[in-house]
Amino acid sequence: MNTNPGLFHSLRNGQKYMDTWPMRKELSPIFPEHRIIKATRFGIKVMPAVAMISLLMQMSFHNMQAMPQAVVVALFAISLPLQGMWWLGNRSNTKLPPALAGWYRELHQKILETGFALEPISPKPRYKELAIILNRAFRQLDKSALERWF
Repeated sequence: MNTNPGLFHSLRNGQKYMDTWPMRKELSPIFPEHRIIKATRFGIKVMPAVAMISLLMQMSFHNMQAMPQAVVVALFAISLPLQGMWWLGNRSNTKLPPALAGWYRELHQKILETGFALEPISPKPRYKELAIILNRAFRQLDKSALERWF
């Protein structure tokens, strides 16, 4: 059985994970997601323009000898945000290390204790479940409940 999802599946998972991960400054020193998501979103906005400028500059100067290099630069520019989404997609399906899995369980229990409904706890949590729990914790728990962790 192939446990490695395809490229498009990873990109779609990366997009979902990028939308789910809480962009909080408290998490920035602990997890690389904050930096990767910011760079990927920047790349999505900027890199298509970089790719087009690379090609159009050579075309406007009638420099067809440099066109192969311009195509390579354009392809590289387009690939950068895709690499970020691919990384995020793979990260979202990675199982949490034991210390983070314990943290996930503590946060899950804390949210349940405050009376909020949650889906059942995952026996082998992944980063995407952690992202969901962190989002809920930041939205539903008061700052005093989060002080222990942040």
